[in-house]
Amino acid sequence: MAFVYADNAATTPLDSEVLAAMMPYLKEEYGNASQPYLFAHQPSKAIENARQTVARCINAEPDEIFFTSGGTESNNLAVKGIAFACKTAGNLLISAVEQYAVIRSCRSLEQFGFSTELLPVSADGTVLPETLKKKITPKTRLVSVMLANNEIGTVEPVAQLAKIANESGALFHTDAVQAVGHIPIDVKALGVDMLSASAHKFNGPKGVGFLYVRKGTPIVPLCNGGSQENGLRAGTENVAGIVGLAKALEKKNSTLFENAKHLQKLEKQLLLKLAGASPVQNGAENHLPGLVSLSFPGIDAEGLLHVLDLNGICVSAGAACNQNFTEISHVLKAIGLQEETAHGTIRISFGTANTEEDVDQIAHAILHYIDAIGRKDST
Repeated sequence: MAFVYADNAATTPLDSEVLAAMMPYLKEEYGNASQPYLFAHQPSKAIENARQTVARCINAEPDEIFFTSGGTESNNLAVKGIAFACKTAGNLLISAVEQYAVIRSCRSLEQFGFSTELLPVSADGTVLPETLKKKITPKTRLVSVMLANNEIGTVEPVAQLAKIANESGALFHTDAVQAVGHIPIDVKALGVDMLSASAHKFNGPKGVGFLYVRKGTPIVPLCNGGSQENGLRAGTENVAGIVGLAKALEKKNSTLFENAKHLQKLEKQLLLKLAGASPVQNGAENHLPGLVSLSFPGIDAEGLLHVLDLNGICVSAGAACNQNFTEISHVLKAIGLQEETAHGTIRISFGTANTEEDVDQIAHAILHYIDAIGRKDST
């Protein structure tokens, strides 16, 4: 029985070339990049080279890239950094399918006089531009809508939404943690003021990410101390992680279309194999390649995941950060899934290393479980 990892939306394996690029900064070039002596020169140069690489990959300027510890910190810095820079409190508009790092960051600001409002989504998880137009007011300080959803894969119309926000005088942030390295991203074309990303979602190391902040955007630091990251994010830089992030993103961006084609092929194969079980596919037609949210009404997703795990197969149910499978995720609630359907929902997210044999193994295990449950219920 071969081990099959198909939960790449939760995290991805570290690329061997990325690890090789990181190693010198874990061993020989371990100097503190903020120090003035010669031994710190190479680590400092490596950070700036990484900053240029990341900027090039998303069509930004190097001084618009700020390295963080990952997506959660980037989201917190974006939301709270903007709020604390405001002269007066106001309204925060976020989609109902945001990650908790955005939702709870906004909720935490309510003690300072801000209000949070959730933008409803359509049945496929899309924030419709007309919805934002109806909800936005002169008191709206920030709109935050993720670029691609981590549970159902829906790619949001961020360029349209950002335009509406900016024309109304509000800033726009997008949590692109699930999207960076998987679909083409051009921050200038998107028109966003801020964009969050995390390296471990695109075959980089855990514990490092970045926040893009458009020049002129009013934002204050959350972590005070030294002058690292142009004063926006104090603390000794994670040189090896930053180098790994840049290498991983550069490599993923160079093969975006080939990877997408491969993942779409695996996705199509899976759906064909499972057609007899009549699963409901969640999400929009425009979704992340290889991320498949499937609902099997009447089937307990927790039980299915347990059986798959025993068969050496890793997939997830609901949000990857939610270990309580008996509770329906806020994303599935937001798209209006009935309780029975939501409880039977799993997420399969393929990566570039997955094969057609992996798909066959996953489909066989799912069909075998459903058939066994069916036989048990009929007796």
